[in-house]
Amino acid sequence: MPLRTLSRILILSVVFLTIGFYVSINDKNDDSKVLIKEDHTSEMQPSMPQESGKPTGSQTPLEKPKEGLALFIGQDASSLEKEFGTPIRIDESMFGYQWYIYNQNYNRYFQVGVENKRVVTIFALGESLDVAPFEIGQPVEEIFNTQFFDTNINLELNGSTYRFELNDTDLNLRPMVRMGDIYVQLYIDKFTGNLSSVRFLDAETLVKQRPYELVYRGQLIKPPVLSEDTLNLVERSTGQQIFDITNALRIRHKVKPLIWDDKTAEAAFEHSRDMAENNDFSHTSKKFGDLANRLKTAKVAYQTAGENIAANYTDGPAVVEGWLNSKGHRDSLLSKEYSHLGVGVYDKYYTQNFIRKADH
Repeated sequence: MPLRTLSRILILSVVFLTIGFYVSINDKNDDSKVLIKEDHTSEMQPSMPQESGKPTGSQTPLEKPKEGLALFIGQDASSLEKEFGTPIRIDESMFGYQWYIYNQNYNRYFQVGVENKRVVTIFALGESLDVAPFEIGQPVEEIFNTQFFDTNINLELNGSTYRFELNDTDLNLRPMVRMGDIYVQLYIDKFTGNLSSVRFLDAETLVKQRPYELVYRGQLIKPPVLSEDTLNLVERSTGQQIFDITNALRIRHKVKPLIWDDKTAEAAFEHSRDMAENNDFSHTSKKFGDLANRLKTAKVAYQTAGENIAANYTDGPAVVEGWLNSKGHRDSLLSKEYSHLGVGVYDKYYTQNFIRKADH
């Protein structure tokens, strides 16, 4: 098995979610940098009572939604295509399902995880989508007044017991609620105080992704071991999703969408690979220098440039929502100064390189 593949399937007891931004490069070569780290710990085989799959106390599940995208969880993919048509593309993921990408209209942007022809997760971002019982853009006060969010999410699956433990940041920025047999993760935009996006998941997919600190007893469900070729496809697909989600957010905030640039994307990919291979999370590579040097090496012509970086996020939707809730990253995502974007993903390291070309 290739060394790179082995490194991807190691189970880590502590995972750091990290994001950083490099605000701009102009004629004076000004820059600033912020690093943010959050802990997500998986404790293996603790002593935990079995609950026979039944939530207790405040965890009594709410009723499953009777309308909207949530209804497709568990359904055959054919029902999805009957309702929304053929996806614009089908992307690979790290978790055994394929993402059906619906980006024909950024105001209705969503992506659907399909495994064995069955819908297992949905990420919904577009403001025109039906994400009942919630609404994209809904004020957070209204959500917390009508829903109860617990610090623990308990579930039993195939004889194993799992407890997700949400910290204060999780509860404020990405809380989760159980509705019937569906788990709903809400991404809150702390700068507007509104609901930014929604992720629906079935139980098995939730355990595979482990978006919160997890305590479990029994068998831990793991993502599949992917071939090197499939991993490469996942990385390219994730870069495209980050590009799409970035533009959907820009349109939401009345900012012109960015244009994909291949050379800039190659520079971004090489930086992500450099960070991964050298375990060095930084905007300045010990080998290849800062963003200005790296863009020059890639023969990228620009007037102004900026960079967002991140590491160890679940996937593209999670990392963009993370950037959105950090001032410097948000400024880059929504800046009117840039015209083009290149995204590079390598082994859970993510780089966005923004540029403004001379003719824009």
